[in-house]
Amino acid sequence: MQLPLSTFELPNGLRVTLSEDHSAPVVAVNLWYHVGSANERAGRTGFAHLFEHMLFQGSANVAANEHFELIARAGGTLNGSTWLERTNYFETVPSHHLELALWLEAERMGALLPAMTQEKLDTQRDVVKNERRWSVDNQPYGTWWERLPALCFPPEHPFHHSLIGSMEDLSAASLEDVAEFFRTYYTPDNAVLTIAGDFDGAQVRLLVEQHFGPIPRGEGRPSLPPMELPPIFGEWKRTEVADDVMLSRLLLAFRAPAFGTPAHYAGAIVATVLGQRRGSRLYQALVRRRELASDIGAFTWDLAKGADLLVVDATARPGVDALALEAAVVEEIDRLREEGVRAEEIERALALIETEFVASMQTAGDRADAISKFATLCGDATLVNRQMDCYRAVTLNDVRAFVRDRLGPENRASLVFIPRREAEVAS
Repeated sequence: MQLPLSTFELPNGLRVTLSEDHSAPVVAVNLWYHVGSANERAGRTGFAHLFEHMLFQGSANVAANEHFELIARAGGTLNGSTWLERTNYFETVPSHHLELALWLEAERMGALLPAMTQEKLDTQRDVVKNERRWSVDNQPYGTWWERLPALCFPPEHPFHHSLIGSMEDLSAASLEDVAEFFRTYYTPDNAVLTIAGDFDGAQVRLLVEQHFGPIPRGEGRPSLPPMELPPIFGEWKRTEVADDVMLSRLLLAFRAPAFGTPAHYAGAIVATVLGQRRGSRLYQALVRRRELASDIGAFTWDLAKGADLLVVDATARPGVDALALEAAVVEEIDRLREEGVRAEEIERALALIETEFVASMQTAGDRADAISKFATLCGDATLVNRQMDCYRAVTLNDVRAFVRDRLGPENRASLVFIPRREAEVAS
């Protein structure tokens, strides 16, 4: 599958990729800012996620929440999301409303600060705090999103701290703190704009230049601290959490090569062999045959700076305790290391990866997001068209080397959730 791509860069540094497709009268606008929780400083965590909310609160010429209203009236959809390395915003609209989506994104990139008020900050800070209470603090297993990176990355590493931020840091954020974060990171030279779908390329280029061209470059961004890490943890790390849950759950992480590197693709194949769908090794062994897990999967986090994580996520069946679940998962990992990956398992993994990749490219919004991902994290939008070539270049020896070098006891981090009643009995 090859997506049509054309790229250009505005004088202010905004990188733009166009992908025309006239099969349906819709178009997606996708804007990635190369800023995430990794860019936050100590004592000011949660800013990237807070800004995901703040950017929908209006700008110089757009009222609070009017962004939502205008896109909804146009028959479109929109949203935003935050991750460790990026924040993205996206709209899908009928083709004749493309300029509306471009104007809205350019308006908040270039004119957010005049509309930023203490009242808006206080309101969105409370929204984020409530989101934290709902999705992390009061959600079964909800703290895994911050406990796992804290376990796997050293305290000084930018990936160590919580994505959503702490209550204390959110409370301490001042209006000037937030404004400075915006001026530093929400600039055209720190962004990638992708437009995919039904449009005229020449016309769209003029629209992009008209709406985004006048926005000035940023004044420079602070460098991230060193991101490189040794290839393995060097020991088996472990954290047990007594939680108000009914079933034990294990997240077993392995340090892996960074996203976009040649070695990353071997790790992604191993994750597929281990835990993608019901034909995978772990599902067959622990859900079907041994009936120890109710569900199990494996995936990579796709972190592009320094090191990635490969994670096995297993939830126990009723009556199976955490130690038994962990021992069973580790036994299967060790069996894979002893037996090695078979050629037919790699073929199955490649078929699954290709099927899922092609399926993920079916909508204009998903295509735009994938293009922005490669342009932002890897600096090359055309990588979206070479993904399967990268996977097919992985040899059986590459996969076996990954299993041997990366899945051993010295490169494991166990985050174990134990039902509180079981933990109390054990103590």
